Amino acid sequence: MLPGGALPWEILETMAARVANFGWHVQLQLDGRTLPDREPLLKKLPGTLMVDHVGKFLEPVTIDHPGLLLLLRLLENGRTWVKLSAPYEWSKAGPPNYADAGQLAYTLSRAAPDRTLWATNWPHPTPGLPRPDDAWLLDMMLEWVPDELTRNKTLVDNPARLYGF
Repeated sequence: MLPGGALPWEILETMAARVANFGWHVQLQLDGRTLPDREPLLKKLPGTLMVDHVGKFLEPVTIDHPGLLLLLRLLENGRTWVKLSAPYEWSKAGPPNYADAGQLAYTLSRAAPDRTLWATNWPHPTPGLPRPDDAWLLDMMLEWVPDELTRNKTLVDNPARLYGF
């Protein structure tokens, strides 16, 4: 849902209905700052919604930003999920800790431990960006999701439930 992306916003509702019939979910990669502009549409989509890359806020935001607050509300609806992945694609703080992305990931994992998944985003298909160290990304996830129970949900239970395995 970024400029130049595969599908425009105008057909999201139609596509969401199609994939819901297969039991699939819609996966959105968007600038999280635009979430409030899309709230009515996102709330009426059928099926399950996955917001990728910690919401991919293309400019740093604080935890009281309207986009993050909306994402937190969407996570309460029982059919929205967020993937804790790819901070290197949008963080302005940069490596090694991607602190701006980390603050949001930590907030999301604490608020919705049953609706988060983690991923490396391997093989890191973003041209022009240095490839991050996957081992470091996993270590960093320990900061984003500091307690063992929530980590087990994020790494094992939640993906198993979402993907049916």
